Amino acid sequence: MDTETGTDKAVAPRLALGTLIAGCLAVCLAQIGIAIPATLNGLFQEHLHPVGSQLTWISDAFLLPVTVLELSFGVLGDLFGRKRLLVGGAVLLGAGEVVAAASSGIHQLWVGQALAGLGAAALFPTSLAMIAAGTTGHAQRARAIALWASSLSAGGFLAPLLGGITGTYGSWRWSFVVVAIVAALSALVSLLFATNSSAPQGRSLDIGGQITIGVGLFALLYAVIQGPTDGWGSAPVVVAFVVAAVFVGLFVVAERRARSPLLRLDLFRNRSFAVASVVAVVGMFSFLGTAYGASIRLGPIQHQSPMRTAFAFLLLNGITPFLTPLTSRLLARVPARTLLTAGLALIAAGDFLAATLDVDDRALTSLILPLGLVGTGFALTVSSITATAVNTVPVPLAGMASASTNLLRDFGFTLGPAVIGAVALSQAASRITDALPGSSLPAASKAAAHEVLHEGGPLALNSVPANSPPGAARSFALDALGHGYALGFVVCGCAALFAALLVLVALRPHAAPETPRESPAEQEETLVTGATED
Repeated sequence: MDTETGTDKAVAPRLALGTLIAGCLAVCLAQIGIAIPATLNGLFQEHLHPVGSQLTWISDAFLLPVTVLELSFGVLGDLFGRKRLLVGGAVLLGAGEVVAAASSGIHQLWVGQALAGLGAAALFPTSLAMIAAGTTGHAQRARAIALWASSLSAGGFLAPLLGGITGTYGSWRWSFVVVAIVAALSALVSLLFATNSSAPQGRSLDIGGQITIGVGLFALLYAVIQGPTDGWGSAPVVVAFVVAAVFVGLFVVAERRARSPLLRLDLFRNRSFAVASVVAVVGMFSFLGTAYGASIRLGPIQHQSPMRTAFAFLLLNGITPFLTPLTSRLLARVPARTLLTAGLALIAAGDFLAATLDVDDRALTSLILPLGLVGTGFALTVSSITATAVNTVPVPLAGMASASTNLLRDFGFTLGPAVIGAVALSQAASRITDALPGSSLPAASKAAAHEVLHEGGPLALNSVPANSPPGAARSFALDALGHGYALGFVVCGCAALFAALLVLVALRPHAAPETPRESPAEQEETLVTGATED
């Protein structure tokens, strides 16, 4: 049936404008929460003096609950109504930002970030599910998803502006205060204008699935983040990897046996959905790894102001909103395979160019081409991934598909800072350790530099006063960090290139046709049949 005919439009109402606005504002808020710490990394290093992996944990304390709990919030929205999650998620995110703003040390900042991440975990899947459930027809859903993806990127565009202005002319604390105000506005808009939706048929809390996936993902991310600091062979890291493997395996077993699974594994039998899922992890790892590397380069390494750091994020995120009209049309007319391949190839090209930049080059103009390519690639990629995954499942499963797509994307986001930080800092530390013994520095300076390196890592050595005993070794730290983060850009580029080749080889040349909207009776039969088969 032609989904654009008047007959089809009469079967189901068009997406309510209030719901679209509320959903877009909610995902914009959640993305601001993710992106705001990256602009402020230099100030965190200067005022809170994090050591080892503590700086990485500022970003990942937010991302960890987002990744671990998105599937659970997808179920809760389907069962009890998505509107209340949209409101409650914004309130919780705002409360976390207030706690972060009042931080007296690094640990309280982590707590605030984790609370805010809980709120974002509700906002990401709920906002997309509400928009997807309210649309009819491929073209209408493509336009709505493009707006949702553009709003997500708008959050990444606004966060550096907010962080740059408040960090330069006020305090990093004010950045969190402003985000809390935006959260209050989002909660109010959702409460007043959003239309509630749910899909409780065949859905249940699936406690076993929630516990196993939560423990498994937490253990995996803990091991990746702490590995460079504690040592990959240390007992806590090895145990965390083992726990992750065991609980992810238990999650698969639990979902295969569950009458109403948290995630229907048969969704991955659809090639388009499966490829989009892998690309979501790898592609988004590449993108946020690039963003994290750029923030560290400009902030803790080069000690540039938050306003100048914000420039890099404008290049990475500011292009997507302007490309929304184009991406919306392309999603409706061009095969997802083409858009994904092009977007990922642009990200790879930008990363490889970024890796060639000299660490002493402080000119912002040098960043325009590499980061502009990454930003353009992200604009094409994020909309294509979301549309590919959500458009290939029946409408009653929109909540589940939305939650799983968001989980995989944000799992990639979480891995970005963790892996790139691990690679860059371990390489930098090794390079400094090898270079110092043969240098012409006085013995006292060498000893002091080794002590700082042991206690705080390469970033701490790069930030000591120049006239202090270890300050003589700052040039070694600068060179080593430049090498380490250049290698990080190469890793991001290789990941994006791998994802592009995967799309080119594994994704069907033509976009999968949209599953027709079923009647309520057919929807219930589909769900019951799927639950029985699982």
